[in-house]
Amino acid sequence: MKISTLSVATCMALTMAAPAAYAQWQPTKAIEIVVPFSPGGASDQMARVVQAIITKNNLIKQPIVIQNKAGASGAEGLIDVASDKGNPHKIIVASTAIYTVPLASSVPFNWRDLNPIAMIAQDQFVLWVNASSPYTTVKEYIAAAKQKPEAFRMGGTSSKREDQVITAQMEQATGAKFTYIPYKGGGEVSTQLVGKHLESCTNNPSESVAQWRANQLRALCVFDSSRIGYKTKITETQAWSDIPTCKEAGLDVQYTMLRGIFMPTGVTAEQTKFYVDLFAKIVATPEWKEYLEKNALKQEFVTGEAFNTFLAKDENRHREIMKAAGFLKQ
Repeated sequence: MKISTLSVATCMALTMAAPAAYAQWQPTKAIEIVVPFSPGGASDQMARVVQAIITKNNLIKQPIVIQNKAGASGAEGLIDVASDKGNPHKIIVASTAIYTVPLASSVPFNWRDLNPIAMIAQDQFVLWVNASSPYTTVKEYIAAAKQKPEAFRMGGTSSKREDQVITAQMEQATGAKFTYIPYKGGGEVSTQLVGKHLESCTNNPSESVAQWRANQLRALCVFDSSRIGYKTKITETQAWSDIPTCKEAGLDVQYTMLRGIFMPTGVTAEQTKFYVDLFAKIVATPEWKEYLEKNALKQEFVTGEAFNTFLAKDENRHREIMKAAGFLKQ
């Protein structure tokens, strides 16, 4: 999907050129970053990197507080921010849960109940197995799964969300059947796979990179249209770029998700602009670029109308995917 992406350099130039009076608003108390997932997952890690960059570079004078609100598959955090209208001291690190949660449940929430600030990256998904498993290729893995219908345990974060959507797509593409087991976050999923309580998972790279580096997990393929571009070795023998796409490995399934920043509605234009400018500064830092490479994230920075257009199209994409998987609420 092609989108109109605002470059970091352009955004920085616009920030510097903006009239001083328009950018006068500053936080007057601690800023709360809500993470609608449990500690250890990709969203939680991203929030803590943002917190560290802000602190190190003295981008805000007020402290940053992270709150994990993972209840109801992330709905707790989403509703918390959506209901706090007019509060400029609260933001949320969001993913495609802003679509999947309301599409699959009766949760009274829609992404339009939030004020979009910026997409700051897109995240990948990798098919992981235990390093001691006999599966070294996707074809071996799928063949084994077909021989044991529903005996293969696939771990993921929450129900009817990204990981289970990918699992359903795998079933549709191959005819294999998996027993999907939901957990509160990707960190827990990775631990369960290392402990051999699962046959596989579809964690984001950041959620399993430590176990991959330690030779506890094996990466079979990445669910994207092209390989991950980063070429620095993570394990003794492999870089992210060495992982084949699932399609080239024989599994025609693709899925990526946004990593975005939102705040409550009812705030002023100056308050919104403050956070757009803040994240333009964050994504321009060396620390952010290092974080992207370490965790195999795609660099994306999209704001304003282009971001709203992307969100509407991405919501429709998820509606079609989830309809095919049978996950839409009745």
